[in-house]
Amino acid sequence: MAALLRSARLRLLQIPGSRRSGAPLSRLYSGVPRYTAGCVRSYAVATEQKDEAGLAVRTKQAQQFDWALTKLDSSVRRTGRITKTLLMRIFHDICRAGYPSGNHALLLLRSCGSLLPEVPMEERNELAHRVWNKLQELGAQYDVSHYNALLKVYLQNEFKFSPTDFLAKMEAAKVQPNRVTYQRLIAAYCQNGDIEGASTILGFMKSKDLPITEAVFSSLITGHSRAGDIESAANILSVMRGAGVEPSPDTYVTLLNAYGEKGDLESMKKTLEAAESADCSLMDRDIMQVILTLAKAGQQQHIPEMIERLRHERGYIPDAMNLCLSLITQGHEDAAFNLLKTFPSLQSETDDSPNLGYFFLRHCVNMGTALEKIVHYCKELQESNIHTSSFTFTLSCALEAKNLGMSLELMKTLKEENLPVRPHYFWPLLTQPLKENNVDGVVEVVKGMVRLGVAPDLETLTTYILPVFPSLEATLQTLKDLGVSVDSEVFVCAEIRILATSDLAKTYTLMSDPSFPPLDLSLFRSSLISGFKKSSDVDSMVKITELLHKDERFSAGNSNPSAEATSYFLYNLIDSMSEGQVHAQEDKLRSFFNQLHAQGVAISPSIYRGIRNLLDSYLCPELIKDVHALVYSKERDSGSASLATGDENRVLALERKLAELKAENKPLNSVLKQTIHALSVEENLQRALELKQQYEDDMSVGAYAILISLCCRHNNAEEALNLKRELSRKDSLVTLDPIKYITLVKTLSLNDKVEEAVDILKEMKEKDVMLNDIHITYIFHMLNAVAAKGGIPTVRRLQDTIFSLGLAKPTANLCSPVVTSYLQSNDPSGALEAALEYHKLYNQLPRIHDITVALVKKGDTDLLQKVMDFVSQERGEMMMLYDLFFAFIQTGRYREARKIIETPGLRAKPGRLQWYAEKCIASNQMEALEQMVEMTSKLFECDRDEMYSYMLRLCKETNDWQKAEATWTKMQEENVIPRERTLRLLADILKSNHQEVPFEVPETWYEQAASPTQQVESQSPLLEADGYQSRLLTLCKKGKAKEALDVVKEVNERGVALGSLSYDHVIRALLAQGHIEDAMVVKQLAQSRLPGFKLSEIANNLLIISYSKRGQTREALEKLKSLLQLNQVPSHLAITRLVQALGNQGNVAEIQEVESVVKTLGTNVNLSKMLFVNNTALAHIAKGDVESAVELLEGIYTSPDSSKPSMSFVFRKVMESGNDQALDRLSAMAERLANHFACYRPVSDLFLQLLDMNRVEDAKFLLARFNVLAEQKEMLLSYVSYAAQSPGQASKIKNLLSLVPDFAEKKFVYSYLMKCHALDKDLRSAKALYEQMQSEGVVPDDLFLKRLAVLYREEGETAPFPEPPETFKFYAEKLRKEASAKE
Repeated sequence: MAALLRSARLRLLQIPGSRRSGAPLSRLYSGVPRYTAGCVRSYAVATEQKDEAGLAVRTKQAQQFDWALTKLDSSVRRTGRITKTLLMRIFHDICRAGYPSGNHALLLLRSCGSLLPEVPMEERNELAHRVWNKLQELGAQYDVSHYNALLKVYLQNEFKFSPTDFLAKMEAAKVQPNRVTYQRLIAAYCQNGDIEGASTILGFMKSKDLPITEAVFSSLITGHSRAGDIESAANILSVMRGAGVEPSPDTYVTLLNAYGEKGDLESMKKTLEAAESADCSLMDRDIMQVILTLAKAGQQQHIPEMIERLRHERGYIPDAMNLCLSLITQGHEDAAFNLLKTFPSLQSETDDSPNLGYFFLRHCVNMGTALEKIVHYCKELQESNIHTSSFTFTLSCALEAKNLGMSLELMKTLKEENLPVRPHYFWPLLTQPLKENNVDGVVEVVKGMVRLGVAPDLETLTTYILPVFPSLEATLQTLKDLGVSVDSEVFVCAEIRILATSDLAKTYTLMSDPSFPPLDLSLFRSSLISGFKKSSDVDSMVKITELLHKDERFSAGNSNPSAEATSYFLYNLIDSMSEGQVHAQEDKLRSFFNQLHAQGVAISPSIYRGIRNLLDSYLCPELIKDVHALVYSKERDSGSASLATGDENRVLALERKLAELKAENKPLNSVLKQTIHALSVEENLQRALELKQQYEDDMSVGAYAILISLCCRHNNAEEALNLKRELSRKDSLVTLDPIKYITLVKTLSLNDKVEEAVDILKEMKEKDVMLNDIHITYIFHMLNAVAAKGGIPTVRRLQDTIFSLGLAKPTANLCSPVVTSYLQSNDPSGALEAALEYHKLYNQLPRIHDITVALVKKGDTDLLQKVMDFVSQERGEMMMLYDLFFAFIQTGRYREARKIIETPGLRAKPGRLQWYAEKCIASNQMEALEQMVEMTSKLFECDRDEMYSYMLRLCKETNDWQKAEATWTKMQEENVIPRERTLRLLADILKSNHQEVPFEVPETWYEQAASPTQQVESQSPLLEADGYQSRLLTLCKKGKAKEALDVVKEVNERGVALGSLSYDHVIRALLAQGHIEDAMVVKQLAQSRLPGFKLSEIANNLLIISYSKRGQTREALEKLKSLLQLNQVPSHLAITRLVQALGNQGNVAEIQEVESVVKTLGTNVNLSKMLFVNNTALAHIAKGDVESAVELLEGIYTSPDSSKPSMSFVFRKVMESGNDQALDRLSAMAERLANHFACYRPVSDLFLQLLDMNRVEDAKFLLARFNVLAEQKEMLLSYVSYAAQSPGQASKIKNLLSLVPDFAEKKFVYSYLMKCHALDKDLRSAKALYEQMQSEGVVPDDLFLKRLAVLYREEGETAPFPEPPETFKFYAEKLRKEASAKE
């Protein structure tokens, strides 16, 4: 086995592209750098808990913030670093949004350390303190994880602080330190060489029985070294082994750093050899830590030795880039440059010129590196052909940094190197003086241009120079004084641009002057259009347009100036205007077009169509007519469309009807089919066959199909085959449903009629039977059933036929039944041979993981080596290693598994890791899952939060809170930032076991307030010395509105004024629980302390909702009007509750008033029109005016453009109120609409509401009178889907099935029924349903089986089938895709 492991690891090291001699860029750039002491290994971004949802503006802000967080996470995962700009943007967004959660604070603090290699350490520390103080001020609650994160940042930034003061700060905040805190405090002492202080905390940890981990030993190595006792530092390794802790690569790296600080190269070499002999292979990122240490210690002479040891593993370039940035930031540019030269050359696919070092040159400029050094770097990069445009790029960086001196010097160097210096190079330098209207600043830049011999071009003059001066004359005089020639065409064009935007009359005078030089219109078109839009001088506009139309000086390059220049100019004019501008200037434009027509100006038809489309979108038909007059020819478009609709009705009959028809000698094909179908539902095969024998001449294709299915369900292969042959003799062209074909093949195969089954498959091919994903699943189950009976030759024959005929493509799933059969009979070698044969035949490798596990258990290394070699060759080394890794974990061989996962160059495959984690969760394998999570701690690009969340999910399944708490400690030790969903999961486990939650649970205050019955008391909030505002915020978040009110009163008695945000929080919390009077008391207190205090938008909406619930509709309506006066937006819920309250009280006029108010809001509040229609109808009913309600609703449904909306809400409210009179009138209306207008929506709504209210007899009576209800399949299936969302609804679905048995495929309905049983935890009913499906021959989908298997497991029973291994989400998504493909 050891030899097997060595061969696997060696093979990965030999992957092409992982050597230092030039790896493909796509592989080198993938991943996250690791040299920063593991800070990136565990990076995970928490998702923001959106606050104040429901409002259009707030929702947009939340979406933008989510995008920014995703951007931050993407940056870290892609490059291993973030920029300060991006971090500050996130920070400001959090501050603006308010209510920062503890997780947001953790994210920001975590980002202030080594993830900012481009920022000096002092600045990082200032940023961390700023984040800490600001978020605390905004109400963020800090727990021990935040203090630990701050300690980590201090260590990464080498910040000098007092550990005792830090502990005192924690004690004052009533935060208890944990093991991670003490470990990092020891590291802080050791970082300063204070062994005595470290020993004190170490002794304290021992007294508390806290484990002494490898991290502590590594810190002691650093501490002894910096205290001058390098011998004791080296002896720590022996102490570790004596304590049962085996040194890892991290420990050896710490010792290497200790020797590196002393410049002891020989000891470093010996340490490297010791690490290799201990099977601790150091990766590139480890060597990079040593290089950084050597540079900081002034031991640059040893850096080349370490650089030589870099192996250029995958991810080398991003790792090395971050190291270079850190070196430059700390003033070690030469060391960074030496490292840069080891980068593999980067070759573009479209350009033969290599360009490497962009990031290096940019950061040198940003950090203010000496110009002489930068020039030297540029020359060496260019001479060594590493970067062909280094000077130009460096200049662009200097310009971007607005560094005038460096930019001018670099431009001078460019001139010396015979490289061009262009006018636009100076634009970045002119931007700031232009903003500040700084004439001297502009003059200084122009002087530099003159010194370099660069004349300003047109864009430079008009955009950056002329706007600063008071007049054109002053500009020309200043430029003349500076030595710039002002007699060129450029200055003429600049002059016309300036005049065009300010004075059209002077513009025309200048342009019409015969001495005016020829000028292409494109050079000043935009300025002229801008002047046209601002000016009211229509005459000058017409004159200029006519001049453009007739004078060839302004149409350079155009063969037909009248058709080209003028046409495009007019199109660009309209295109540049907004809808509002066109409407505002409609009269001016009409006069303009009419005068152009009078002057004989014409445009081409194609340009007219473009202008027409623009004006048509602006709703200006009159202007379209005016423009049309300018066109040479006219064009018209017309079109028509027609629609056709149709309806079908179906007839049901009973068996006695069949006899009557026979006696009357009438056709009975249809009735016979229905009769046989009814017998099929009752599983009465004998009677169905008797009817078939009795009425054989009248048997239809459908009747035969039903009978064949019934015979298959009863495993009567002989009769099924005879029926199929009879059907073929009657009509050889008839085609059965694919499911019926597959069921028949299964029945024949199980009864040793293989040749007949193959004939059926051939018939399917001949008749072009199309199979979708659902049918392929049926085939899989069919093959499994045949294999389970031991018919491996039969399965192979069926597979060969199916694949060769092209009925289905070979997949691993369809190839797996034979392999499964071998594995179940404990024959892994047979399974392997079968899998290899399938790969040879169909390029599929079924159940290779299970085969590998079986071979590992058996200890058959020869076959295992064969599997490895084969998988490596076919799927790649990476996939082979993962297969071996999972197999070792599955069989408990953890040492071998660890060696596999620590193979250099191996990176995380999230899909594979998730697959195995879900497998462990489903089979309750905590030990295997825990081992996998621990072993992948240093795996490249591994999402650590995701890995720990798998463990917590299993803890939740097993209700193991001790393991969950230990997992939380490990997450802190590994410095993982949990996502909010992870925190909620952990909090749920602890709360359900009555344990204290050691962190703030991410939740919004309105979620707690909306569900007070679901609140769970958590730990007491932390009280700060001046923490009234923080305390109020915490109470509001926990739904303790009354306690918050008491605090506000206490604060008021003390004469302290809170911030407006605190008052608003308390008001909102009180309103969410319906305490309107108390909320108004707080409002009065706030106004007494803060005269300008007003309720926020959310508070006003909550007040409307509270008034509406109480029935105080007048107050609610007044509040809605005042909210609009404050330019606030009412929420969807507030308007809905108000309209419903008005409907209950019969206030028709006020509902109409609210509707008119909502219309003024436009699209800000997206409400259905039926909200007002339904509630207006209910208002009429509440007043006793049922006729008006009926008239209103009937008008909606008989309208020609009606979309047939739902009125279920009206029916439900009327039924709940017990108003039978109104229900009768509404029912009559629904029936009238169905009978006379073929409008079935109201009667369908009535039918489903009767079912929902358990009035089954009434629903049955309605169905008897309207058989068409059974045809509304989409609505019926939608009802089933809706009902299956809540517990206790199975009876309603069964009632619907009893009334309309075939409204949808049984498979779908049974799936929803199983969902109901799963929600009800009803295993008995679920078993009965499964047995019923088996007897009916209905094949369950994977989601159905997953739900049933989980029910079995929860009840402690074993399912009679293998549980599908994937998650519920996976199978639900699979079914969605299948449904979409079917559509």
